[in-house]
This record gives sequence, C-alpha cells and structure tokens, in this order.
Amino acid sequence: MESNLIPADRHFAVAAALFAIALFGFWSEHKPWGRLVTGTVIAILVAIVASNVGIIPKDAVAYSFVFRYLVPILIPLFLIHADVRRILMESGRVGIAFILACLGTTIGAVVGAKLLDLGFREGDLAGIFTATYTGGSVNYAAVIRSTEFDDASTISAATAVDNLMSAIFLAALAFMPASRWLMSNFAKRTHRETSAIDAVQESRQVTGFSLAASLAFALGVVALSDFLVMGLNQWFDSEDFSRLRYVFITLFSVLPATFFPGAMARLHGGQTLGMVLAFVFFAAIAAGADVAKLISVAPILLLFVIIILSIHALIVFGLGSVISKVASRVATENNLFALSLPELITASNAAILGATTAPALAMARGWPALATPGILAGVAGYIVGTPLGLAVTTLLSP
Repeated sequence: MESNLIPADRHFAVAAALFAIALFGFWSEHKPWGRLVTGTVIAILVAIVASNVGIIPKDAVAYSFVFRYLVPILIPLFLIHADVRRILMESGRVGIAFILACLGTTIGAVVGAKLLDLGFREGDLAGIFTATYTGGSVNYAAVIRSTEFDDASTISAATAVDNLMSAIFLAALAFMPASRWLMSNFAKRTHRETSAIDAVQESRQVTGFSLAASLAFALGVVALSDFLVMGLNQWFDSEDFSRLRYVFITLFSVLPATFFPGAMARLHGGQTLGMVLAFVFFAAIAAGADVAKLISVAPILLLFVIIILSIHALIVFGLGSVISKVASRVATENNLFALSLPELITASNAAILGATTAPALAMARGWPALATPGILAGVAGYIVGTPLGLAVTTLLSP
C-alpha cells in the first residue's frame, strides 16, 4: 500500500495539493525562468515529482473527480467566445496537421513493432498504442476489447508507460514555442482572437455575475449534451453515441458564441476560470505517472512508446516544416498548407492526449483561436483511432 505525505483518502487535501501546484504554475510565469518554461510545464513536472517522491498519491478519488466533472466543463469555458465564422480557416490547417499526426503515430507503431520483440501479440500491442495515440483512452479501451487482449499485467504496464510518456510529451509540446529557432521554421501566425467584442471582453472587470453566468453556461452545455447522448443510447439501444459527447459539447458551445456574440461577450472571466481548471487537470494527469513501476515492469514498452512518439514528432514537425516552407513560397498567407508551429502542436496534442488537453494547452500558450480546432481534431481522433488501431493489428498479426 502506498505511503504518501497526503493519503489518497484525504480528498480535500489532495484537491488542495492540485490547486497549489496550479497556483505555483501561474506564479512561475511571473519569473523569467517560468516564462521560458511556461506554467503548464512547471505544473506537469512538479506533479510528477510530487507523486513519485511520496508527497501526493499516484491515484486518488480527487483525480477521478477532476477527470469526470471538471474536464467536461473546460471546453464550454474555453469556447465562450468561439465564433465559428472566425475559426474555419484555423480548423482546416489543424485538420491537415492532424492527418500528419495520425500518419506519424501509425508509422511509429509499425516501425517500433518491427524493431523490438514485443511477444507473440505484438500486433495487438501496436494496434492498441496506435489507437490511443490517435484518439485517446476511448480508443485504447475499444481496441483492447476488440482484440480480446486479456494479459492484465501487460495492460497495467502499458497504462503506466502511457501515463508517464503522455505527461512528458505534453510538457515537451508546451515547451517547444519557447524556441525561436523552432518557431522560425514554420509559418508565422498569432492565433489570437481579435475583434471589438474581444477588446471589450478583456477590458471589463470580472464580477460574481459574470463568473456565475459562465459556470451556468458551461454546466448547462455539458448537461444538455449528456442528456442527448443518453437519450440516443436508449433510443437505439446502443452505447456507440457516448463517443459523440464532446461533439455535442462543442456544438452547443459554439452556436451561442457564433450567433449571439454580443451576449456571450458579457461572460468575461469564464476563460480565465477555465485556465485555472486546466492547470489542475494537467497536475492530475501528471500525478499518475509512476516512474518506478515503469522502470521495473515495462522497459521494453517504454522503448516502444519512445520510438512511436519520436517518429510521430519527426513526421509532424519535420515533414510539417517542409510542407509549410514550400507552401509559404508558392501561395498566399491564407494557404491551408502554410502550417504554423502552434497548429502542429495542437494537432499532435489532440492525437496523443485527446480532445481535452488540446484546447487546454492552446489557451495556456495564448492561442485561443486554436481551442476549437483542437477539440475538433480530438473528436476526429475518437472516430478514426479504433479502426486505425485495428488496421495496424491486422497488418502486424501473423
């Protein structure tokens, strides 16, 4: 049994630790070293260290509460001002970048399986990691069920590897824009939503009314989406519609922002509140990274995932840079193929970690225009992840 300074069953103490880590992340951004590394990376690294030295638990009910109840409301809070008319072009470029991300993951899984001896079910393992790194945990579970992979110890080790490497990869993505050299190799774009409404929004004082209205909107969107998903599941006697949860959340968030931008502009402070919860979310993800378990149980799986993520990054950012440079020379500024580093980071994030971390990181890095495209790319990952994973399993199975 784990012995931690803060026990897992002390729910408020664990929650206080998560918010303290988030607070430290925000505080660090006021320091030169914090601005360089970013508060997001600081929060992730502090949570990994804190959980692995025994300050906070690696698994706790408080973390489950964050994932189950706080994460869904992040999306409506981030999309309060997401006027679809201003993001269509952004979505197109992130969509192209997401295709590169899926390609990179697939090639990485195949190459990794060919280079390493993963056992007689290496095709299943390659398919499982292909699915999770193009669509997230939903596809991870779906491919495990589809392949009837029942080796509990291997699944446990794979989960430990996934948790740690996902947190490290997220930190790396957040750090990349700090490099001027990297930014110079891609199309330059600010990805900030600029309009008269935004200017008014930023200049107004956050009030109790605005925060209450923002929370009511976010909770109402999630409740309406869940009601619709539950109704469709019951109507068709199927659980397949559960995958559409974030599609509906996104739809019900952007419709008011698109057709009633003036009214939504009054909900100032909502995105800031979403940022606070996003940092808590990052800390909860990172806390589950069990370094000792990974080293002792799954070294070959660790190497396998390193190969997948390395090839994924090489294709996304290497090939993405080439495409961006060629497109910038032969076409206009609005060319869909003139990809910026933030667009590629958002797409990679959506593929590796899913539809929830992509908008959270976009907002944390100051790219609000990429929040909605990040969600849409993540939702696309839910759709293509399972069939892509099963295709890799079929390709590599004897």
